[in-house]
Amino acid sequence: MSTFTMTSNSITEGQHHEKRFSFNSFGNDGDNISPQLAWENVPEGTQSFAVTCFDPDAPTDCGFWHWQVINIPASTHELAEGASANLAAGLEMRNDYGFNGYGGACPPEGHGVHRYIFTVWALPCEKLEVPDDASCALVSFMLNGTALAKSSITAHYQR
Repeated sequence: MSTFTMTSNSITEGQHHEKRFSFNSFGNDGDNISPQLAWENVPEGTQSFAVTCFDPDAPTDCGFWHWQVINIPASTHELAEGASANLAAGLEMRNDYGFNGYGGACPPEGHGVHRYIFTVWALPCEKLEVPDDASCALVSFMLNGTALAKSSITAHYQR
């Protein structure tokens, strides 16, 4: 049996990602483009996917959610670069910046290297049962309690 795996043409495991994937506010001048992500070897029973991006190094007590997309159809195996806000299917949840969609890296200047964990989740349901305005913490709780499998790529960024 093959392992459920995520790949990307935009970001590389353990490497700094390009500035174009970083946020364009709070003193940062990135392009806020969501990276290309693809996945293969989908577990049997998968009915949908979710994609998330989380920064565990944010200077908060709970990290920082940069992106959550749920209810991606099981027939989808890739999100193109720049797909955020242009998804054919799936629901982009409100990130910790306060808007629905991708919010790129924006660590405080001088705070050091931050990790950005991009994860694809294989889910046994067509729709994750959360309100459209669910908090990132609730979505994360449901993903961790429901997923058949997950795969991640951790990119780095520093200002």
